[in-house]
Amino acid sequence: MALARPVTHRGLLVLLILTWAISWPVIKVGVASVPPLWYAVFRYAIAAASLFAAAAVRGEIAWPPRQDWVLIAVSGTLQMAAYSALTGTALTVLPPGRASILAFSTPIWVAPLAAWWAHEFLSRAALAGIGLGLLGVLAIAAPSFAHGGGGHAGAYLMLIAAAASWAVSIVFVRVHSFAASPLALAPWQMALAAALLVPIAIGLEGAPRAPDLTGTLSLGFVGPVATAFAYWGVVEAGRRHRASTVAVALLATPVLGLLISAATLGEKIDAPLLLGAAFIGVGIRLCTSSRCAPERSRPGR
Repeated sequence: MALARPVTHRGLLVLLILTWAISWPVIKVGVASVPPLWYAVFRYAIAAASLFAAAAVRGEIAWPPRQDWVLIAVSGTLQMAAYSALTGTALTVLPPGRASILAFSTPIWVAPLAAWWAHEFLSRAALAGIGLGLLGVLAIAAPSFAHGGGGHAGAYLMLIAAAASWAVSIVFVRVHSFAASPLALAPWQMALAAALLVPIAIGLEGAPRAPDLTGTLSLGFVGPVATAFAYWGVVEAGRRHRASTVAVALLATPVLGLLISAATLGEKIDAPLLLGAAFIGVGIRLCTSSRCAPERSRPGR
């Protein structure tokens, strides 16, 4: 029994990585049949309903405390609505493996933002990690900027903006004092994300249409599994493992996503992509290392 629990915790982390890796090509297929903004609306509406249903079964549905309203607004707007809208739109142009590598560069943007906003000290290793991460982003995106890229440059900028939006939310969470648990707040954040995206989707994509079979199957996986379950999974993994362990383990997500995309959708893996992925991976490792991650500065600094 003593050994069963650690294995279960590691298994949850592996399942989380696999779920997110699969979700990128699945979303790519989904936004080919459902407009990306409406896809994001349906995704978070389904995820919110799933978590509200789970909370109702446990008898734990409650109005969020006033202290957490700002967190719900920031996370629902940036981490969920903006991130999903930007990545979904980018996936209408870019292959999913390449997109996931840039979208998962979030820790690289967290480090300097935390130093500025939360007054955290940046070690030399973290600074080196930021530099390597930026080189990785340039290695992947530069060919499109140099040759016009047929619209790819704008998609790359969307992915960088998505990663930065998630980074702002992460740093805000660091400095926020929670009154309710993150898991209890999750369905409210997702409901807000869906509500915020509805008028934008109507304005840019017109009235919603019923998804076809492909879109329905895609949303059937991404909404309840890759969003609702994955959010619960990352909270549980964060409780069972060190933050640096989770961050480094999640580096496997875009790598696995790239391999799945190459195997199922025929995505091309070229030298700039591999070089950029390596730079970003090492950069994230340096930024999230327990020995060189940013430490909270002394009072008065």
